[in-house]
Amino acid sequence: MFRAVTDLHPIEASVIHARRERVFLVLAGLFLGSMTMLNILGVSRFIDLSFEVGGMRIPMALAVGVLPYPITFLCTDFISELYGRARASAVVWVGLMLNLWVAGFLWLGGALPPAVELDPVTGLPPSDAYDFAFYRIRMLTMGAVVASMVAYLAAQLCDVFLFHFWKRLTRGRHLWLRNNGSTVVSQFVDTFAVITITHFYAKGLPIDPDRELWSQLWVYIGSGYVFKVVVALLDTGPFYLGVHYLSRWLGIDPSAEHVGD
Repeated sequence: MFRAVTDLHPIEASVIHARRERVFLVLAGLFLGSMTMLNILGVSRFIDLSFEVGGMRIPMALAVGVLPYPITFLCTDFISELYGRARASAVVWVGLMLNLWVAGFLWLGGALPPAVELDPVTGLPPSDAYDFAFYRIRMLTMGAVVASMVAYLAAQLCDVFLFHFWKRLTRGRHLWLRNNGSTVVSQFVDTFAVITITHFYAKGLPIDPDRELWSQLWVYIGSGYVFKVVVALLDTGPFYLGVHYLSRWLGIDPSAEHVGD
């Protein structure tokens, strides 16, 4: 994939320019693919990762859509570090448009003939109908799309802003600070927003009406946030190594963005 380029397209100024664009394409592709996947998977299933500490059970319910989410922050951190804030922000906006594109086709797929008889209570066809799986995914995705888009936009722009704020403040030093600091804050913004909006706006969470509401919401918020933060801390090493080798291979000086700041 990353072998030396010998046959350059006229728009590629040099081998190093072609190499930089190919790496950017991979990072942007991973980001956009992960964003699309998590928005479709969403809250379609919750994984029970509860555990015990000192005889006390710690509840942890993780939405399956959260699993690919930490990859998106790692990708934007790589793009921010190597290509600058403008490109990172552009990828975030493209991700927003791509998810709206997916939501549009999910809506269209359900609106086109033949008309399907839906249960007025569940909004779904019979469970043994061929269309059931599509309408179930459509309902969950469309119901949570506002939550995920608001949370996504707020968190990703927060991540890019904080990453460059700390990069500028430290004059390009302390890579661990901007990598973890930006992600830890933005992950909480995302998790809190997506859980609360999904419940209060989309009614898309499996809430027990006989139990206190916020205690259940905080389990979902805490579970998602802990998972994202743990993964973010674990990716510090790969991020350091990636920036170290990619900056050399691509001929990029990450600190050059803030020379003269």
